[in-house]
Amino acid sequence: MNLHEYQSKNLLAKFGVKVPRGHKVESAADAVQAAEEFGFPVVVKAQIHAGGRGKAGGVKLARSKEDVETFAGDLLGSNLVTAQTGPVGKQVRKLLVEEGLNIDRELYVSFLIDRAIGWPICIASAAGGVEIEKVAEETPEQIHRAEIDPAVGMMAYQARDLAFDLGLSGDVHKKAVRFLMSLYSAFKQLDASMLEINPCLITKEGEVLALDAKVTLDDNALFRHPDVVELRDIHEESPLEVEASKHSLNYIKLDGSVACMVNGAGLAMATMDIIHHCGGAPANFLDVGGGASPEQIKAAFRILMDDEQVKAVLINIFGGILRVDLLAEGLIAAVKELDVKVPIVIRAEGTNVEVGKKMLAESGLNFITADTMKEAAEKVVAAASGASGGAA
Repeated sequence: MNLHEYQSKNLLAKFGVKVPRGHKVESAADAVQAAEEFGFPVVVKAQIHAGGRGKAGGVKLARSKEDVETFAGDLLGSNLVTAQTGPVGKQVRKLLVEEGLNIDRELYVSFLIDRAIGWPICIASAAGGVEIEKVAEETPEQIHRAEIDPAVGMMAYQARDLAFDLGLSGDVHKKAVRFLMSLYSAFKQLDASMLEINPCLITKEGEVLALDAKVTLDDNALFRHPDVVELRDIHEESPLEVEASKHSLNYIKLDGSVACMVNGAGLAMATMDIIHHCGGAPANFLDVGGGASPEQIKAAFRILMDDEQVKAVLINIFGGILRVDLLAEGLIAAVKELDVKVPIVIRAEGTNVEVGKKMLAESGLNFITADTMKEAAEKVVAAASGASGGAA
């Protein structure tokens, strides 16, 4: 689950991470009131779940009340298009108004899970305020990292070494060490999968602050954080993904024309790969899980059909916990109820597969069957391009 910048900073502050004074506002009048509380200049920031807001005009430095009124009025209700939103962009519903600070240096700090070693790592760079991928490509020597043993957590010596690597000394070095230790505490206790501070600001007064903050939480651990779950902003998510979450389905919308319904994340990834290999493009990632009920299958199919880009559907199921006959039951009901017109290719193996195939054959619906993943992928790509008939 992603958080807005203002939500991330509010959480980090509870762990002792120093952040600028700021208020979330939803009107130009409230923006002016916040600005007058802090004094000018202030920074007006669009709050959407996407990076690159500054380059897209979503971050403005206001030096007067009139500036705040103008910037807030222009941003609220507008569609902000960044490199991460796609061409459609995202509507700005909230702003963060923050005090202006005297910038001396901008650094980069992040915590994330390194899946190669299975441990958290801290990445730090003296080149903050820019895309870290660009830094890693052009000047990799500016990237510093520390591997954190989850059994003991981040050690003080690691924070000190990173602060030295960033060229900090004296009182600022000490503050940076506390800053890093507090960030790790937040990362661990919030069950975050990623915590990024870009930039981490060193002010001319020698303070160390999170000028920006991006926090992504592990969905599988949200049951431990009911207060954080309440921060979810469904306006920032795809409507189809929101609907899928209501039925405990793992769904991510993509840009292709071949819808996929698969049980198991690994099989789902392999299915998308083989669709690409055969010249197609998947319209989604959809893992219905090992124990999906006929009702969930029906809900999943309804979500797939709500995507106007879908030209054909590939159902790839290995019947272990999810029996093939239960899949067939839910699938037949969904196709009949929704009056599906696009072609449906089915490849199924496993428990009760013969019963399931018989149910599909006797349904009166024109399903396309396949025995292997490659055959299924070839047939669905052909069907999506108009080389095959529909399902009903």
